[in-house]
Amino acid sequence: MNQAPHTILMYPNAGRPIHYEKLQEEHEVAVLGAPQGSAPMTTTVINMPRDISVPDHVVWSLFNTLFMNFCCLGFIAFAYSVKSRDRKMVGDITGAQAFASTAKCLNIWALIFNIILTIGAIVILIIFSAAIVQAISQMKNHPGGF
Repeated sequence: MNQAPHTILMYPNAGRPIHYEKLQEEHEVAVLGAPQGSAPMTTTVINMPRDISVPDHVVWSLFNTLFMNFCCLGFIAFAYSVKSRDRKMVGDITGAQAFASTAKCLNIWALIFNIILTIGAIVILIIFSAAIVQAISQMKNHPGGF
């Protein structure tokens, strides 16, 4: 069962994660040692995000447009959200953040106004139902008029 070693040639990154090559290079440096006669080695790590995440609030704006569209704030927020998404696709991060901030502000105001309107409608409903119940009970107590 004598087998000769097999050599497999692979292209870089073929089926391997990117960080594997970095680990492999660090391992080679550790095994081979640092270059002889050089100055002390310093390491600098720069973390650069590949994809900058800018929330565009499209779902929130769509919800406000469909369910809570007080003074068309939800629709306007939806328009700014779409503009933010367009700016992000083009690569204009500053513009995307500005439009997203405006959409977020409009969504917050739409939510606040609609919460106030909902609470107001419930209070008015309770007041009118109490007035109707009082009028009915008064009619029962005094038949023939008020």
